[in-house]
Amino acid sequence: MVRIKMRRAIFLLAALVSLCSSLLWAAEGIISSVPDPSGKFCHLKFPAVIEETLNWDRPVLKDPSDGDIVDFYGPCDYDPLGKEQIARQKYHLRRDRRTDMDN
Repeated sequence: MVRIKMRRAIFLLAALVSLCSSLLWAAEGIISSVPDPSGKFCHLKFPAVIEETLNWDRPVLKDPSDGDIVDFYGPCDYDPLGKEQIARQKYHLRRDRRTDMDN
């Protein structure tokens, strides 16, 4: 009986930590964060960066209602405004502009 109560308590604590983590990420622009079973990687969804702010010191994410959403699988602590993501979005923007010019 004590083991069952302990398991339930641990399960509830894990659920609470997961919920708090999700709420924290939401404050940072993450729309959703679903960890894999290992907890090391997550399926993240977050808004793209406003193109005009890509070269700013502090880029700005688009409003999620715009529908320009990045679907990403990687580290759970991934920063949608970090150097890696900014470089990735700059690359995609240049590629898309070149493709538009070719057509």
